[in-house]
Amino acid sequence: MKKLPVAILLLMAAASTTAAAAQKTTPKTIYHKGWIDFNKNGRMDPYEDPARSLDERVEDLLGQMTLEEKSCQLATLYGYGRVLRDSLPTERWKNEVWKDGIANIDEMLNGVGKCLRTTPHLVSDYTGHVEAKNTIQRWFVEQTRLGIPVEFTNEGIHGLNHSRATPLPAPIAIGSTWNRALVHRAGEIAGHEARVLGYKNVYAPILDVARDPRWGRVVECYGEDPFLIAELGVEMVRGIQSQGVASTLKHYAAYSVPKGGRDGNCRTDPHIAPRELHQMYLYPFRRVIRESGPMGVMSSYNDWDGVPVTASRYFLTDLLRHEYGFDGYVVSDSEAVEYVHTKHAVAETYEDAVRQVLEAGLNVRTNFSPPARFILPVRKLVREGRLSMEVVDQRVREVLRVKFRLGLFDNPYNDPREAVAEAGADKHRDFVLDIQRQSLVLLKNEDKTLPLDKKKTARVLVAGPLADEDNFMISRYGPNDLPTVTVLDGIRNYLGDGAEVRYAKGCDVVDAGFPDSELTATPLTAAERAGINEAVKQAAGCDVIVAVLGEDDERVGESHSRTSLELPGRQQQLLEALHATGVPVVLVLINGQPLTVNWAAQNVPAILEGWFPSVEGGTAIAETLFGDYNPGGKLTITFPRSTGQIELNFPYKKGSHGAQPRKGPNGGGVTRVLGSIYPFGYGLSYTTFAYKNLRIAPEPSRTQGSFRVSCEVTNTGDRRGDEVVQLYISDKFSSVVTYESVLRGFERVTLEPGETKTVSFEVTPSHLELLDSNMNWTVEPGEFEIRIGASSEDIRLKETVRLS
Repeated sequence: MKKLPVAILLLMAAASTTAAAAQKTTPKTIYHKGWIDFNKNGRMDPYEDPARSLDERVEDLLGQMTLEEKSCQLATLYGYGRVLRDSLPTERWKNEVWKDGIANIDEMLNGVGKCLRTTPHLVSDYTGHVEAKNTIQRWFVEQTRLGIPVEFTNEGIHGLNHSRATPLPAPIAIGSTWNRALVHRAGEIAGHEARVLGYKNVYAPILDVARDPRWGRVVECYGEDPFLIAELGVEMVRGIQSQGVASTLKHYAAYSVPKGGRDGNCRTDPHIAPRELHQMYLYPFRRVIRESGPMGVMSSYNDWDGVPVTASRYFLTDLLRHEYGFDGYVVSDSEAVEYVHTKHAVAETYEDAVRQVLEAGLNVRTNFSPPARFILPVRKLVREGRLSMEVVDQRVREVLRVKFRLGLFDNPYNDPREAVAEAGADKHRDFVLDIQRQSLVLLKNEDKTLPLDKKKTARVLVAGPLADEDNFMISRYGPNDLPTVTVLDGIRNYLGDGAEVRYAKGCDVVDAGFPDSELTATPLTAAERAGINEAVKQAAGCDVIVAVLGEDDERVGESHSRTSLELPGRQQQLLEALHATGVPVVLVLINGQPLTVNWAAQNVPAILEGWFPSVEGGTAIAETLFGDYNPGGKLTITFPRSTGQIELNFPYKKGSHGAQPRKGPNGGGVTRVLGSIYPFGYGLSYTTFAYKNLRIAPEPSRTQGSFRVSCEVTNTGDRRGDEVVQLYISDKFSSVVTYESVLRGFERVTLEPGETKTVSFEVTPSHLELLDSNMNWTVEPGEFEIRIGASSEDIRLKETVRLS
């Protein structure tokens, strides 16, 4: 065992002293068989009685709370290294605002910030981590008047945001699996690791609909289609909450299309019509809330139609609670409350912003600043009669209900042995590889360039600025202290001593003038020319070049929107130079958003979309390039030919993607580029699939009836493979303009060579409904075309049904 540094030993000693001091000040008699005397009055109050109903317990506790205690249940305290200065309780906590409790502590000892560096024994050591959380929880239970437990919260879109938890690829890659069962399992793992490590609320999934590919957070979305997002979101929430922890949906609402795709300090002014708001951007939230019952929602910091969402009673109460049936609590995204005053300027003072958001329906203010900045204005507003106690009571009531539902009042502590035995990426390596493999999308494979033949590959050049890079594998919102396998590492490990693997970086991800250099071309510098020339030199005598190009984590992600979707920097020049050598080039894309790779699509024989892979990305990519794994992922977002086409995505309104007429009364000739490089739902395989025998039964007749659509899919190739069978429906005539077609079913199936499987979908009235002219959801009588295919444009079977 390694010796710990003296500083860490001193920290541990201080922690032990603090914990011991805390125990001495509180009688141990509060812990009884089957219940805890949280208010330390020597008797079992209703809120302390596990046999009482949820409502009884909540109302009893609420009735005992002072304004000071209530206001503390309306704010988040960010953990050590973020806002909190202490890794464990200290004497000065008795003078802090949380002496009266706190709603939750976010990201406590999860490895983000300085805590992994300064207190590794409380982060990476799972025993130390859980014991630290127990010590903090014990302080709130034993040292506050009513003993209300704190809820530890954490991010989870890339897997639980803890240093060595099980990682997931970026959500855009998760979406590309089109695999509900896989996503459900991902949720189970994230939820289980959260529970055993002491976190009770996981901020996942993201349900934003990514319609503008310039937006930086496209990488964190499942895709551009609301039905796909809803289907996967339902499974992620069910998986997380099956483990006894809450799932909090992000980012509600209309967050993903800021004007011009701008991010950073913009994040506002989405141009969304009312019908589109409900049919597109709210659709996933409505369905996921109704079908999986998440206990949390995060309100976004943008406005819609001139009203900040976090200050909108329409969004936070009328829609969310009354129409959708949400019964958890709402946290604000960072600065959402402050922006009501500082950015949106609909409140003349910050205090009035606080009043507005609470009256609208916000429960907990979450931001990277001390919680007193929200708690103290709440108290002042109530005392001055500007905010009613009834509003405060209702907001607190909704928070307490979740805490009781999560069992915090019955079992507030965790067993470190569970965490040691069950948490960590090492427990789920097969799953990490599996979800990574299933997220890969084969975009092009001319003349069966792939898979590469290991026996015929003596020399490989792995080139490009992302070949030996891993920064895109470690997300701010996921595990952050795991060993990684780059694409170069993966290929070297795969080939071993059987082949020579050369490496040339060729160029940096971006040039010195980026992003302005994307507007005005500049000559290559001598160093840039030398880098490309060295890559060309290394290609001599090679059997294949694997070019790993795209974006890194400083080019796409939160606050990283782009103006262009071209390969950034000098990467296009590098790719063209490698292609000119005559050595076959395989392009591996590492990116978080669609790229306008027109030249590559026309000239490079094989392209594999890797998205932002997780820590085993290099292994999965190498296995796929050499055929040990047959890719079966499909795109969940359209690849446009140019940013000038944006928005160009699926689904789209009838006629909106139509061609320009060459003749006729409105003829004008062709003046713009039409169509995508790769459409929604697209993806190739090393094998082929045939579709036949479309069946619809029972014969549809009424708008409120259900029916099943099925077909047979056969693997007509010579190797095992996955196909994603997709169901689309087109409402041929309607009272309002509808989408040309909508996705309403999908199934990923694995088939051996020559094997046939029947794939079946149930179509219910909800799959056919639209918002009519009065903004009511309804199924209108008429004709619907049922389409089954391998992508939104590759339709193999179709039939029309008429409903009356």
